[in-house]
Amino acid sequence: MGLPAGWVTDVPGLTRNQMLHALGNGVVPQQATAALLDLAPAHLAPCGRDAA
Repeated sequence: MGLPAGWVTDVPGLTRNQMLHALGNGVVPQQATAALLDLAPAHLAPCGRDAA
């Protein structure tokens, strides 16, 4: 998920459900970034460059 090892699992006293709740939707921004980088056409110039 992009977090350091033990970010949630090394917290004493948390149940598995509490760990999953603490993580929430933390992976969503990383998935969105990966999808955009994969889907964006490589031939498009960045905004503001080579504008006609």
